[in-house]
Amino acid sequence: MANAYYATRRRFLRASAVAGAALAAWESDSLAQGNQGNITQGDIDILRFFAAIEIIETDLWVQYNELGGIQDNEFPGGGGTGNRTYTHALKVLDSDMDQYVHDNTDDEFSHSDFLNSFLASVGAQPVNLDRFRTLHGSTATGAVPGKLRLTNLMSLKVDTSWWTRYRDDSHNPDLDPNFEFPPAVRGLTLDPGFPAIPRTDHDLKPSDHIQAIANTAGFHFATIEQGGSSLYPTMALKVTSPVVLRILLSIGPTETMHFQTWQDKAGNAPPLTDPTNGLVFPDLNSPPFGGELFSTNRIMPEPCPFLSRSLKPCSVIRPVSTDPAVFGATKAVQSLKDEQLFLGQKDAFFDFMTDLATRADSATRQ
Repeated sequence: MANAYYATRRRFLRASAVAGAALAAWESDSLAQGNQGNITQGDIDILRFFAAIEIIETDLWVQYNELGGIQDNEFPGGGGTGNRTYTHALKVLDSDMDQYVHDNTDDEFSHSDFLNSFLASVGAQPVNLDRFRTLHGSTATGAVPGKLRLTNLMSLKVDTSWWTRYRDDSHNPDLDPNFEFPPAVRGLTLDPGFPAIPRTDHDLKPSDHIQAIANTAGFHFATIEQGGSSLYPTMALKVTSPVVLRILLSIGPTETMHFQTWQDKAGNAPPLTDPTNGLVFPDLNSPPFGGELFSTNRIMPEPCPFLSRSLKPCSVIRPVSTDPAVFGATKAVQSLKDEQLFLGQKDAFFDFMTDLATRADSATRQ
């Protein structure tokens, strides 16, 4: 069945490539003739920030796919060989997890590649983070040995407050920036952090330990993608060029599709206590959890206050504040840093990302 799926997909891609070649030539001429609209420096700054973020996302998703995704030759540089024990633990959350992990990885490659190619097409500098690939990854069976990474998935502190933020019908971080939405898994916020992938083959047992690692990954998947869900519409409010607006409004919804998928799967994480470190995954459908804020079958965003409390509640992406003090590029980078995704990175990396984020936050619609 899997082979038939990929054969069909390859035939579709080949056919699409033929049709796309003519379209690409036309659009290239269109861009060269200036039909892309008035692309400002602020637009470029926003696109360069997103190109960097998508490269970072690609890096972390590649690590997840090497160990727990579908193994094939679709991705540049080759992938891993898979880890049967870790993949099985992920499949406890959903039997199709390996396919979803693979496809999310594929999407992130497409986003980073497209954004950089568009930047080059309008004479702007693409983003390259290769010099920051200095972190050592997992040595568990299935990971590519010796491959250097941008991100660290082996000691995460995962903010799961999105679980209640999207189920709360009374608060919106845009209107209530100081309101504390309780996390679904408070233990994931504690020091020293927890692995979302097996670090070595020693992490493959006992069974509750590797399941806790898979549970952590499940919640981290959604945490990463909910950030993109908010960031794209937030930055879209700052751009000037119609084609740049089109780009952000087209990529952003795919991030939301990712988040919707992953928050549903995270709700299937079995309650347990990791015997090696005491990390507790609670039963979110039982006291003191449960109810409207924690029920695992409520995966649609609850209507909440939006723009003004004088208006009727509305089901929306949240937050999308254009105030960088509330949310924006700089806040997003800080959130990734706080979750220890960059644990071990050099100051030069943070300086580079902070500069990109600051420029993106400073952009204004002309």
